[in-house]
Amino acid sequence: MTLGEKIGQLYGLWAGASENGAEVAPHQHDMDKPPSLAELLPDGLGQLTRPFGTVPVDPALGALSLLRTQRRIVAGNRFALPAMAHDECLAGFAAWGATTYPVPLAWGAAFDPDLVREMGGAIGRDMRSVGVHQGLAPVLDVVRDARWGRVEETIGEDPYLVGTTATAYIQGLETAGIVATLKHFAGYSASRGGRNLAPVGMGTRERADVVLPPFEMAVRESGVRSVMHSYTDTDGVPCAADEELLTGLLRDTWGFEGTVVSDYFGVAFLKTLHGVAGDWGGAATAALSAGVDVELPTVKTFGEPLREAVAAALLPEDVIDRALRRVLTQKAQLGLLDPEWSPVPPALAALAGADLGEDGLTGADLVAPEALERLRGTVDLDSPAHRDISRRLAEQSVILLSNREGRLPLRGPARIALVGPQAESPTAVLGCYSFPVHVGSQHPGTPYGIELPTLREALAAEFPDSEIVTVAGSGIDTADTTGFADAVRAAADADLVIAALGDRAGLFGRGTSGEGCDAESLALPGVQGQLLDALLDTGTPVVLTLLAGRPYALGRAVDEAAAIVQSFFPGQEGTSALAGVFSGRITPSGRLPVSVPRLTGAQPSTYLVPRLGQLSEVSNLDPTPAFGFGHGLTYTTFGWSDLRARESAPTDGALEVSFTVRNTGPAAGVEVVQVYLHDPVASVVQPVQRLIGYARVALEAGESAGISVHVPADLASFTGRNGQRVVEPGELELRLAASSTDTRLTARCTLTGPARTVDHTRELHARFTVTAGEAAGRS
Repeated sequence: MTLGEKIGQLYGLWAGASENGAEVAPHQHDMDKPPSLAELLPDGLGQLTRPFGTVPVDPALGALSLLRTQRRIVAGNRFALPAMAHDECLAGFAAWGATTYPVPLAWGAAFDPDLVREMGGAIGRDMRSVGVHQGLAPVLDVVRDARWGRVEETIGEDPYLVGTTATAYIQGLETAGIVATLKHFAGYSASRGGRNLAPVGMGTRERADVVLPPFEMAVRESGVRSVMHSYTDTDGVPCAADEELLTGLLRDTWGFEGTVVSDYFGVAFLKTLHGVAGDWGGAATAALSAGVDVELPTVKTFGEPLREAVAAALLPEDVIDRALRRVLTQKAQLGLLDPEWSPVPPALAALAGADLGEDGLTGADLVAPEALERLRGTVDLDSPAHRDISRRLAEQSVILLSNREGRLPLRGPARIALVGPQAESPTAVLGCYSFPVHVGSQHPGTPYGIELPTLREALAAEFPDSEIVTVAGSGIDTADTTGFADAVRAAADADLVIAALGDRAGLFGRGTSGEGCDAESLALPGVQGQLLDALLDTGTPVVLTLLAGRPYALGRAVDEAAAIVQSFFPGQEGTSALAGVFSGRITPSGRLPVSVPRLTGAQPSTYLVPRLGQLSEVSNLDPTPAFGFGHGLTYTTFGWSDLRARESAPTDGALEVSFTVRNTGPAAGVEVVQVYLHDPVASVVQPVQRLIGYARVALEAGESAGISVHVPADLASFTGRNGQRVVEPGELELRLAASSTDTRLTARCTLTGPARTVDHTRELHARFTVTAGEAAGRS
């Protein structure tokens, strides 16, 4: 291959599919005008960026558009190499008409990797069916500051929860034949002040013990084939130019063999934002040398500037060969280099014999209006089966934070005042990277492509005999309080108030949650907090309902609301899930993947803090959360008993604990059993406790289950003073808990023998065995 042909495989072109089935057209991004496809064709093209996620397009016509472009790319280069097509899939395939699922923060709330794996498989099959090869998900960033706008895209504030959930999602995507992409590697969420793209000031242990473990788990266990570098710099080194991170750790230590792709424009940012490169060629040289293989979303630095850098002997050509080998290997894995490869995707292959023109899918007649109309609507990306997965995940992600005097479930109130800016917003359930928000918002008047029942509509269906009076009261982030009077009047005349508050997802300041929508504090946006207080003042019971992308301090409601129901953008089935929880049709089983703060400014804080991070006598600020990580109530109660534990084990052995969980209440329910490790004395400061395992245990009323947990000593490891991970002898506590703030049983154990150094081959999981027991009345 010529140098130009090699480089051609190392960049993408932002191309949106065409509504008339014609070839994709380059997306004219605001940053810079990319070259045309025709200019690039002789050297070939590595990637097509977001063919479905750029403009609203019927899925069948989008698949046709992508097919025709692939044919043109193959015909236009000497080796007949097709391009890989990638798209976003953070909360479902980001295409018009595709099922929207709950955002990743809701995945974390479900504590159910098996269901997340099932969802990943469904999303992956939809993407492959229309010709997409790679998905830019999941996000493995661990929440460090809830003010950060992209909290909704994360899975939570605990590395183990993030790692296990993300790994399951990747397994689903990869099993469906989609190249999953870990992002953002690494440290993006630890930015100072919770600001997007801000510098990261963490130390080596925080990076090693909090930020990196989810990525390490995914590389080891998921079969992931791509990694996206983070925008940020850590201690002055941008991730896109960090050879120690992208090559030394990721490849040489962990053994990753796939491709590293740039976050959008991330290579160019080495010049424009980080100032570690003086020109575009210098940025390309730094990124390739560090281990970045593909520049996305479109060619900028990997084009002519890279050729000039090689010509000037600033970059050896074998560095380009290294990246090329990885890219072509991945294309070979996908079958794109097979002699019999066809650009016709599975969704259209079944239509090849239909009356779509004289030459079938390749014929020019296919672009005729009558042929297009026959094709339109023939590809379904929102099947009943996929909506069912979205529904189940939404239901499992709803978190009952409080329920004073058992106000929920509701017993058919005669008059409900539904108050708040989320009451009648169809998109109140959607995150920033859902298609209707991410792309559809730029095309007003375009139908959503999916059904998005409002909370009012869901409540009307759930409570057909109740009168529902709806008042917005305020906007999401406005300062206008003129609607308060109507809201208070409706509340005073009702038997119950449902206060529907929260966020509007958006991009770069156009929302209150999402990429570039960082928060000054964790007060509810706009005047929603004042509206909530006004509703509480009426004396009518208030059920606070949150549809949000991050946790917020809830003020008086923590102690005064009749109940608090938290959801994190639960997807298109979300309002039905909330209504079902209100009625009792659904027993809530979600648990907090992030702590809910009591104070609006006690940030950054997560439950992963050492003793000095907790309440003390030397500061007047109390960072204790209103509701801690892992918290969530149900409509029943559980008793924990019969603790048995192995009191000691060697540092290369394992601890064993067993106990019984019994449903002592009147209804079926799910207890999320959580195991936390507390290390009282260690050679470096440790968090007071950290999650090392969990299991969802479903029990009927009166039923019990015996639970045994095998805890490898490796799970007690941490990064020691010499920078190596170590298991130290000494006392430990295994806290068997319903949340990080609700320990039910404590097993005090001892690790014996010498300190032991462990590496990336260490054991990562506790093993749970759940055995059904007798009903309480018969045991």
